[in-house]
Amino acid sequence: MPDSSSLLAPLLALCGSIPLDCLQLRFMQQALLGLLLLCPMTAALGVQVVHFRMAFFSDAIGHSAFAGAALGLMLALDPLLAMPVFGVLVGLAVMAVQRRSALSSDTAIGIVFSAVVAFGLAVVSRAPGMARTVQQFLYGDILTISPNELVVLALLGIAALLFQIAGYNRLLLIALNPIMARASGIRVALWQYLFAALTALVVMFAVRAVGVLLVTALLIVPAAAARHFARTAGGMFWWAQAISVTSGVTGLLLSAQPWLATASGATIILVSCLWFALGALLRHDVVE
Repeated sequence: MPDSSSLLAPLLALCGSIPLDCLQLRFMQQALLGLLLLCPMTAALGVQVVHFRMAFFSDAIGHSAFAGAALGLMLALDPLLAMPVFGVLVGLAVMAVQRRSALSSDTAIGIVFSAVVAFGLAVVSRAPGMARTVQQFLYGDILTISPNELVVLALLGIAALLFQIAGYNRLLLIALNPIMARASGIRVALWQYLFAALTALVVMFAVRAVGVLLVTALLIVPAAAARHFARTAGGMFWWAQAISVTSGVTGLLLSAQPWLATASGATIILVSCLWFALGALLRHDVVE
């Protein structure tokens, strides 16, 4: 069976064919491919997170990366495996609390968020040596993504694509009116739990790219910027895709320039914020 590097060789060669010096380095090619796989997923889910008014959700999942990594180290498991498993459990817990109580989305997320962060800090405090290992997830670094992770990300991308094809309109109706969605024969609980699980998995990969501190921005900013340019729900989806992908690629390439030399994750988010500012200015002009 071919290894990950050989499977990705054609795509990496395509990235390396771009006539830029920084893209002649293998780790930059892998980073670019990782962003091209990740950004469309974060954009699509970001639009739905905005529709569901769950912007805080990705923050709670992102912070669970600390607890997942620490728990994995404590149990002698690979943190990169423990993180997504723990993240999915946290995402499902958030959705369960939201569905089974009269609490608002933000309140339910806030409760689970507090428990997860406290648990992570408690685990790390028991073994101070873990702190340095766990801290790498605070800032993230897409430049360190491995071929195996790219293969997993590609498989996740296929799953996310199938999910969007089957569930985009259903999720939109659930976000607008869950009672009407249920009356229309949509299995609201199933789709909400699937959405929470998929979002948790994507957020864990996003933590690798931009870190816990900026993971929410990777989902929310392109979707929020898309609102300024789009006139329909479908238009918002495609604008978010364009903004997310261009921000990811542009931010990565800018961060690699010697005259800038900034963190790739932070640069990606700054480019997204420029998109948002541009959209706000153009919309302001239209309103006036």
